[in-house]
Amino acid sequence: MYQDSRPTTISLTAVESIREAIIPLFATIDTTLDWPEPGHFRLRGHFLRDTADCFDDLRAIFERYGFTPMLRQEDGGLALIGLPHVFNPPASNWVINAVLLIVTIFSTMYVAALGETGDYSLALSNIWLGLPFSISIMVILGAHELGHYFAARHHRVPVTLPYFIPMPFSIIGTMGAFIQLKAPVKNKRALFDVGAAGPLAGLVFAVPLLLYGLATSPVGPLPTTGYMLEGNSILYSLAKILVLGQMLPANGLDVSLNQLAWAGWVGLLVTGLNLIPVGQLDGGHVSYVLFGQRAKQFFWPVIIALALLTVLTGTMMWVFWIFLLFFFGRAYAVPLDDVTPLDSRRRALAIFTLFLFVLVFVPIPFQIVMP
Repeated sequence: MYQDSRPTTISLTAVESIREAIIPLFATIDTTLDWPEPGHFRLRGHFLRDTADCFDDLRAIFERYGFTPMLRQEDGGLALIGLPHVFNPPASNWVINAVLLIVTIFSTMYVAALGETGDYSLALSNIWLGLPFSISIMVILGAHELGHYFAARHHRVPVTLPYFIPMPFSIIGTMGAFIQLKAPVKNKRALFDVGAAGPLAGLVFAVPLLLYGLATSPVGPLPTTGYMLEGNSILYSLAKILVLGQMLPANGLDVSLNQLAWAGWVGLLVTGLNLIPVGQLDGGHVSYVLFGQRAKQFFWPVIIALALLTVLTGTMMWVFWIFLLFFFGRAYAVPLDDVTPLDSRRRALAIFTLFLFVLVFVPIPFQIVMP
């Protein structure tokens, strides 16, 4: 995200100038140079204004002298740490985002067309048959990522445009999408907004598409040959009961999902995976703003739960996720201001977001059923 150019010595003049400039905001009790690392400095004391209201002013002062402030809670009270960097990342190359978007649109169209025709060459020549699924899933994924993007821009965090990941050899044509934050967020409130905006925005489109798709999908006898059965989440089960009047499959009947229903189901699956409450996932951001450093205690229970699902259900997809989380799920996005708590509205919404994880998580995403 930035060039590592930490000085081996620190400017006493710069530190003294910062101390004087922040007098209306922060009452300094003591100063420690080269702590916690060479080139850093620490001011201990107390704020004279609400940290949520004055951190931007504080940051502007620090950046004037080549530093970025970090606020941490220590045993002895508050510590204001000067990080010897100013985050000013270069602009991203939007051409890459555009190319990946176009390729992912064709990838999802091709996979859906293959489902309609059952033939690879026919799917290529009639790729337009997959347009309903492609439009639907791209709207869901796009809303998810743009939710992150606009929340980050609202909080003045430099961020890339969404990177969509085409995967024409998978059953949904994509591995999803992601954005990259190019600097830390300001505080827990901003981290929650950025983390939760994605899944909430995605569900705004996924749920209506799922309900409409179920209402327009045929219900009929189960296949007499081998077939793939999509997994149930609590929300998906409730949707089938609401729209179809019963929990399917049952009594030899099941609903054959059309492209809109399939896109809605995939949207719920992707949301559930993103809301796993560990690491850099959206759920990890939400758990961190609620529980702070204690959120790291979720790591091993999640790994063990996924391992049990693998053993008990034979769902090998969870092996990939265990591997992914084991190497990338331990680091959390820590805001610059790690002290300012969530306000009551965001706290309630954060709890609701974790509750959504329970509703949309699919323990057994896919099953191959042999009659």
